[in-house]
Amino acid sequence: MPRIELAPEVIGDFDRFVNHLTEHGAKETTARIAEILDALEVLGHSPLIGRRVRGGKRELVIGRASRGYVALYRFVARLDIVVVLAIRSQREAGYARISRT
Repeated sequence: MPRIELAPEVIGDFDRFVNHLTEHGAKETTARIAEILDALEVLGHSPLIGRRVRGGKRELVIGRASRGYVALYRFVARLDIVVVLAIRSQREAGYARISRT
C-alpha cells in the first residue's frame, strides 16, 4: 500500500480554504478539512484512481459543489509513494503555484 505524503505547500492551501470559509461565515471548517484528508486516504489503496493530467500528474476529485475540491498528486510507483502537490477548490481556475505542464 503506497504511503501518502503532503507537499509542505499543501498546508498553505488548507490555510487559504479556512480563511475563505471563515470570511464567508461557513461552519465546521475543521470538519471540511478533515473530509479532504479522509478522501485522500483512497490514494493509499488506489493511487491511479485520479484522472490523468500533464506531466505524469493526476487529479483526485473530492466532494462536490461548495464542498468540492481537487487534489493534484503524483504516484511514484518505484518508491510506492503518493505525493499530494496541491489542493484547490473545484471553483478555482487552477493551482496557484503549480504549472500543469
